[in-house]
Amino acid sequence: MIRPTVGRVGIAVSAVAVGLFAVFPFLWMILTSVKPRPEILTATPIFIPSELVLERYVDVLRRGFATYLRNSLIVAVTTTVAGVSVAALAGYSLARFKLPLRRYLVLVVLSTQMFPIAALIIPLFIVMRNLGLLDSLLGLVVTYMAFTTPLSIWILRGFFLGIPQELEEAAMVDGATRVGAMLRVVLPLAGPGLAAVGVFAFIAAWREFFVALTFITDEQTYTLPVALARFEGLAHIDWGGIMAASVLFTLPVVVFFLFVHRRLTQGMIAGSVKG
Repeated sequence: MIRPTVGRVGIAVSAVAVGLFAVFPFLWMILTSVKPRPEILTATPIFIPSELVLERYVDVLRRGFATYLRNSLIVAVTTTVAGVSVAALAGYSLARFKLPLRRYLVLVVLSTQMFPIAALIIPLFIVMRNLGLLDSLLGLVVTYMAFTTPLSIWILRGFFLGIPQELEEAAMVDGATRVGAMLRVVLPLAGPGLAAVGVFAFIAAWREFFVALTFITDEQTYTLPVALARFEGLAHIDWGGIMAASVLFTLPVVVFFLFVHRRLTQGMIAGSVKG
């Protein structure tokens, strides 16, 4: 009776330690954002600020944070919705239909992930310039989809292959069309996969900096990562302002995770086949 109790205590202590290790950077970011400036960079870290400096959040909002937040949300949400929709259709087709050279087509789709973005930035810049998509949020969405959709197709294809085809055939016997069987049977069962690629696409578009810095020069179309770089001056760096903006920058991602984490961790496929 003692060993199981000791084991549970050990697991609980380990879980708390891992949790604190994971949360500490975000907690330190919040503390730094409200510290007085002399307490931010010190030889001995100061954990508890002597007073709360909340004016930095007001200053961040005055510096156009709402506009940058709106731009980032438009880019990230559009990239996620459009990318997951395209990836779901392509992944389903590669999993269910006998396309010519299907095996090689899947490898070609995945091979697009092998090229570093730095090697493609100049060709992409020329393409976007010729299309008139520089300094536009649509140009960022198209570029981000080009990088996130191939891996999403690969992931969703695996999820669709794991769903028994007999479920679709049963729905079609009951009168559903192919599209209806996909929408009502396959996609709900592939919910964890859709959530996973949705999280991947959202975070990739939300935090991306290099492409946005290269393609965007108009301040009104800045995204948050580009706007954060403005806090770094030539003479000094406003660490308090950067931390305040970073807290506001992180909150939408936290809300997004809270919204999808249940779907992300569900094992909906397990037990979906009738015995």
